[in-house]
Amino acid sequence: MEDRKLRIAAVGDELIAGVGDPRALGWLGRVLARTPQEGMSLEAYPLPSPQEGTEALAGRWLQECGRRFGDFHENRLVIGLSGRDIDFGLSTARSRLNLANILDGAAQLSIPAFVVGPPPSLDPALNKKLADLNTAFADVTTRRKHRYVDTFSPLQNHEQWRTDLAANGGTPGQAGYGLMAWLVLHRGWYQWLNIPEAL
Repeated sequence: MEDRKLRIAAVGDELIAGVGDPRALGWLGRVLARTPQEGMSLEAYPLPSPQEGTEALAGRWLQECGRRFGDFHENRLVIGLSGRDIDFGLSTARSRLNLANILDGAAQLSIPAFVVGPPPSLDPALNKKLADLNTAFADVTTRRKHRYVDTFSPLQNHEQWRTDLAANGGTPGQAGYGLMAWLVLHRGWYQWLNIPEAL
């Protein structure tokens, strides 16, 4: 049997790059390290843009990812969402529309998408807004039959997550990225890639 050829392009803000992680892996690197690659060739191309909201993401994803996708590969799109839209004053409706446009564009090209929602902060007021944004993102994604990982709800009151953020100036460190990676791996990653789960 011929090996599968997979290409994953991952777009998002600095969390896709693993900024603040002393091991320089971030959640995406940890997830890829736990992805079995027997019987396939897997290429992953992280394409982070610092402090990016959905508006900029919707504007750039196709051009940047399109250059990494191959005509003879199974092409996949990972979207790491942030809460930046709140900082930029975007309405939830606008954020929904931006994500919908990305997902609809991917669907037209038959590219399965895997969406990772924004993680919580240490700021209770911001978290209230993030909770709404997370719900909206989840709704848009699941309505379109793509995978969505809610990182916000399980981590909001998670002691290790909060301790890690406090120790790293509000961004995840090794423990925080490890928690995000665990959620991704246990919320449909293997099924999305159509491979058996790692033991």
